[in-house]
Amino acid sequence: MPTLYLSPSLQEFNPYVGGGNEEYYMNLVADAMEPYLRASGIDFVRNNPEDSLTKTINNANTSGSDLHLAIHSNASSADRTGSSTGVQVFYYPTSTGGRRFANIIADNYKGLYYDPSKIAVLPGANLAELRRTRVPAVLVETAFHDNPTDAQWIRDNIEGIAKSLSRSVADYFGVPFVSP
Repeated sequence: MPTLYLSPSLQEFNPYVGGGNEEYYMNLVADAMEPYLRASGIDFVRNNPEDSLTKTINNANTSGSDLHLAIHSNASSADRTGSSTGVQVFYYPTSTGGRRFANIIADNYKGLYYDPSKIAVLPGANLAELRRTRVPAVLVETAFHDNPTDAQWIRDNIEGIAKSLSRSVADYFGVPFVSP
């Protein structure tokens, strides 16, 4: 049975416009993914929101997982606060499995996100969860939490995001996606 390391954001210090924070909402997405993963026969190990990023990566590397999914939301640069929208799916530049998984996520997300032209698959050599994990890994920035439209879209689409990401995991592993 394939195993996913599920790593929702640890960043409670990243506030959402309109209330809440990145750690809270990305953990809601991970919570909503669990029934889909179980129904599809995919085992998972999940990070602890109280752990540091270093401990999360170390746990991931010793978990026996086959794939790593970091779930985040994004913020605009300081000079563009609140003006950016879109989805970014990062993979480590030399990881063919990571790139394949990132493309699957982006393809599945196109039916969910309100502007599919703003979904990008990008290499991310400086992201620790991609650089330091031993299995293919992806970090998905689900949308921009400092943009009012994107932040509300995330809030309104927790279940849809979870379903899309879970379908992507099943597609990557080549197992049937099953709704609970």
